[in-house]
Amino acid sequence: MYSKQSKGDDLTNILQVTRLCKTYGMGDAAVQALRNVSFSMRKGEFAAIVGASGSGKSTLLHCIGGLDRPTSGEILLNGKDVLSMSDQQRTIFRRRHIGFVFQSFQLIPELTVEQNIVFPLLLDYRRPEQRDVEEMLDILGLSHRRNHLPGQLSGGQQQRTAIGRALITKPALILADEPTGNLDSASSRDVMELLHAASRQYSQTILMITHNTGLTACADRVLQVSDGVLNDLGGTQDETLS
Repeated sequence: MYSKQSKGDDLTNILQVTRLCKTYGMGDAAVQALRNVSFSMRKGEFAAIVGASGSGKSTLLHCIGGLDRPTSGEILLNGKDVLSMSDQQRTIFRRRHIGFVFQSFQLIPELTVEQNIVFPLLLDYRRPEQRDVEEMLDILGLSHRRNHLPGQLSGGQQQRTAIGRALITKPALILADEPTGNLDSASSRDVMELLHAASRQYSQTILMITHNTGLTACADRVLQVSDGVLNDLGGTQDETLS
């Protein structure tokens, strides 16, 4: 399904964010959620965004994912100007090039594990390759749960299903919004190891936001958002996840 690559095979910037601003309200009531945020990510990079509640990190993720529109600035993903697209164009582009992993899983309760994973392909009128599906279920450790409904799974298994759904389209970028927020410590580690493996083995570009600084050890780079201002804190290494 994926071709394995080393981290140095392609240093092309997949994501380029330039002077991004987001203001809510007007006049004296205006709140600047993002203030001239600029950064880039290369192919296969795993970056974590940290910050207190209300710092602007979720707003930044939503703007990059096309779920919210910034007041000004530029977002290039795979060289495409996301903000110049119409709503319909952006919806199609998001479906094909961005994978989302949410804290609340957001699985379809009436669909099995396998059906939830392939659902984004079906939405795009694409036929899932069974070989790819089998490989994905194996990577996720969910082959034996493929016909189970979300309500029959543990929280960790539900989140792994959500990660499989994000990976199956081979997106340019995965946006993970507090992916371990509803999980216990053991399941949290499993999910982080899975995201780390996707980045390392398959050169999957991942941008994750978290309030838990302990989860940033597996990231290549840590970005901090405070009062809408982004600072690059540099790289991290964790030999236990390498």
